[in-house]
Amino acid sequence: MSTASRVATPIPTAHPATGAATSLLDAYAPGARFLATPGRTLLARGAALQVPHGAQPVDRRVADTLAQAADAGQQAPVVMGAIPFDHTEPAALSVPAALRIAPPLTSDPLIALPSPGADSPGWEIRPVPEPEVYAKGVASAVERMWRGEFSKVVLARTLELTSPVPLDVPAMLQRLARRDPSGYTFALPTGPGRTLIGASPELLVSRRGRRLVANPLAGSAPRSDDLAEDVRRAAALLESAKDLHEHAVVVDAVHQALAPYCTGMTVPPRPTLIRTATMWHLSTTVTGTLTDPDASALALACALHPTPAVCGTPTATARQVLTETEPFDRGYFTGMVGWGDASGDGEWVVTIRCAEAEERTLRLYAGAGVVAASEPEAETAETAAKFRTFLSAVGAEL
Repeated sequence: MSTASRVATPIPTAHPATGAATSLLDAYAPGARFLATPGRTLLARGAALQVPHGAQPVDRRVADTLAQAADAGQQAPVVMGAIPFDHTEPAALSVPAALRIAPPLTSDPLIALPSPGADSPGWEIRPVPEPEVYAKGVASAVERMWRGEFSKVVLARTLELTSPVPLDVPAMLQRLARRDPSGYTFALPTGPGRTLIGASPELLVSRRGRRLVANPLAGSAPRSDDLAEDVRRAAALLESAKDLHEHAVVVDAVHQALAPYCTGMTVPPRPTLIRTATMWHLSTTVTGTLTDPDASALALACALHPTPAVCGTPTATARQVLTETEPFDRGYFTGMVGWGDASGDGEWVVTIRCAEAEERTLRLYAGAGVVAASEPEAETAETAAKFRTFLSAVGAEL
């Protein structure tokens, strides 16, 4: 059931009202903040308080801003927004002036209704870098790994799409949400006239009371429209030595980062699969019981980020390699989007399968984990498959 302004934590009923979640999706307009997770759907308008930029860690600044909102009389304040890949850069976080919360989209039968068709306005598409340049960057990284300089790096590329007409961001959001309603769909302002929009499959960390959950993904394969081939690809991914190694590196890093905060951690010995409309991913759900009640969901997310799934390992070396190789600033790509409240509960998601929208332009991002066994052509193809999530939402093709 949709909740009134200024209520931070919804209490879903056993039989939530039909249309409660989709009504928030339908009500989204640019400038608002929309976030749908497997646990809830949020739509926020206005900003009672902005989280300031500063030298303090972002989780500390968020906690201070939530305390200010409570002191000003706001009941159960919540912060929402996006944090860049580089935590030292300004974030786009605020305590909303008005917040509506509903159950998850998957609980709403109306989410199964078709989304509006994606009309192609005649996109002009420019890859940055060109695919062959990206492949050379992968080959160079593989060569350096064989020399023992590092063990993994995540290299990204972008597509810059230009439309002859203004972008219809609400229609894009509808198509993303209805195509993968069980994922994490978002549309968040990141500056005047700019919107970060996407549908991420990857939960970085969530906290509810003392229970925390992380769901690292690493190792991917594109889906197929042919059912038999789709099943074959899923089965092959579960047996791929290269992908299983890549996944194990990420899971181990998540385990080590969360262990100081937890007791009774559960880390399954083998990954399972999750699927989106375009990709299969190796997935491991890590759970634990929080020992420090002052460790908020955002503090845990900052302790985890960047994981080897979006950066590489060792982290410092991998960051240097991607900075040298990628001819663009990642900005909010592979950062975090999510929400948190004053009790420390919240959900923070890895910002992938996303684009930045501004007037008539879209910049799409996709990355691939590069290890010593990687092949440049295969990693280039993987990024192309990941672009499909967004390209299908705007009626564009590579």
